[in-house]
This record gives sequence, C-alpha cells and structure tokens, in this order.
Amino acid sequence: MNAHFSFAPATGIGSMPGGDAREAAKAVTGSFEDFPYLAELPARGPGADMIGRTAGLLVELYARVEPSGWRLGDRPGRDTKRARSWLVEDLDALEEFTQGYEGQVKVQAVGPWTLAAALELRNGESVLADPGACRDLTASLAEGLRVHLAEVQRRIPGARLVLQLDEPSLTAVLRGHVRTASGYRTHRAVDRQVVEAALREVLGVHAGGPVVVHSCAPDVPFALLRRAGATAVSFDAALLTERDDDTIGEAVEAGTRLFAGVVPGTDGPLSDPAGSVMGVRTLWRRLGLRPGLLAESVTITPACGLAGASPEYARKALAHCVRAARSLADNPE
Repeated sequence: MNAHFSFAPATGIGSMPGGDAREAAKAVTGSFEDFPYLAELPARGPGADMIGRTAGLLVELYARVEPSGWRLGDRPGRDTKRARSWLVEDLDALEEFTQGYEGQVKVQAVGPWTLAAALELRNGESVLADPGACRDLTASLAEGLRVHLAEVQRRIPGARLVLQLDEPSLTAVLRGHVRTASGYRTHRAVDRQVVEAALREVLGVHAGGPVVVHSCAPDVPFALLRRAGATAVSFDAALLTERDDDTIGEAVEAGTRLFAGVVPGTDGPLSDPAGSVMGVRTLWRRLGLRPGLLAESVTITPACGLAGASPEYARKALAHCVRAARSLADNPE
C-alpha cells in the first residue's frame, strides 16, 4: 500500500442525515473542496443503510431484509435492487457536483468482518458462524469493490480514489463478543491471522491506492490493520486511552495516517476549532512525536457518521472539521 500518499487535512466519515442525495452531495463537496466523499443516507430505509448498501455491491451473493436483519438468499430481490438503485442515485449526485474535479474522493463500504457479523445465513445464524461462508463473502466483497471503484473512477475521471472500509465490529469479532442468533451465546473469536488475511484480500483490491479502515468502537487494533495494509486508520478520538499509545506511535512512525474523529456526530455545542484538536495535540506530546509531523500525519473527521444529526448540525460539523484541521496546521504546538 502507498503509505506516503498525501491526504487532505479534513473529510467526513460517510453517512449524512435526510434522504436527498443532491443536498448531501452539495454539502459534502462544498465543505471538503479537496476531499469529498460518496455520502450514505440511511434514513431512506433498508438498502441505504451501511450493511444494505454493501450487500448490494456483492458479486454472486444476494441479501434480502428479514425481521431479524439482512439475510443471504439465492437471487437478487427487491431489497438488492433498491440498494443498487439508491447507490446509482448517490453516484449521480456526486458526479454532478464534481464535474472537472481533480483530487481525492473517498468511497466507503463495510469491511468483511463487520459484514460477516451482520449478515445472516439461510438458517438465520450469522455468516460469522461458518468459516467457508466467511471466505466466500470476502471474495464476493473484493470483486464487488473492484467493480464499484471502477465505476466511480469512470464517473469522476480526475479522482484519486480513497477506499474506506468500515469495521466497527472488528474488535468484537477478534474477542468473541458477537452474539449468536439466540442471544444466549457468542461466536468464538476468529483467529487474528484469518482476520488479517481477509482484510488484506479486500484492501488489496485498491492496489497501489490509499485505503482507510474506520472503526468508531473502542480498542481499535491499529497494529493488525497496519499489517493488513491499511494506509490510514480512522477512529473516535474520545475513545482512545493511554493503552493505545504504543501501537499508535508505531503506526505513525511506520507512515500510517490517522483519521482522528474529534467532532461529535450528533447535535450539540461545538467547541472552538483549537479546542476540538486539543486531545490530538495532547496525544502527540504523550507519544513524544515531533510537532511538525502532526498536520502531516492527521486528517480531522467527525467522530462517526452523521446520520443521527440534524441537517443543519451536519453542515456545521463538516465545516468545523475543516477549521479544526486548519488550527492544527497553524499551531502544531
């Protein structure tokens, strides 16, 4: 992976409030002139949510909505078609607002382990329960992402694509904390080498291009993600503890970019930009890293997606990320 890719200083995570694709694309491209992303609008319903959208990308695997969630089936049904239709709508909107654009564009998809934890087999149990099904899902996702990235590149020829994999369930998968369908037991922990190999396979579809792995859960496995080929790791900065210091320091020194989620994802008062990045500066001092390296190593984002925010707050949060990144660059000390 290209660990020396020069990322822009601020971007978003993925989801936005509401159901208007044009409004979302307008807000994203207007806020992040040098790092827009393909917005997700889960408020539209099943198929627009992160699991449904990624299920719609799968090749030769199909999913439908059941009362318990998304379940694999034999053929594409109306839920798959709806997911694909909304994706086309979102791509149309982003293409409209990026005419002639040349620069970074981020696209998001759910990673193989969060997807395996969320999707059900035909018997109602999680894909995670079947190692063979996990391998098939990983291969299908990898092929679907190749097709998806090629389509985005075709629509925005000047884009330098950044692939983001959302893996909020990754730590639970590694620790054996994902509950079975009955809720009375948990699935056994997946071997770390198996987890790493699957991530490497999916991250590898963007060969030579930058890939970000995002998790807004605690205890993000920075070292594992770095070994799997992640160019950058995206996280909720409020969940970091001093236990993470060593692995974060090693990641930064190895050239891994940090996407620091410092702006709350739901409505509330926003601190001044300098205050928003104070925790990042504190982390830097604790790690003993050179202050001048700070802006070169950190991209500022919201703490997680903005689906639960009001449209007005979401726009303010995106603009606040840009101002906070500028504060970080202007005053690294």
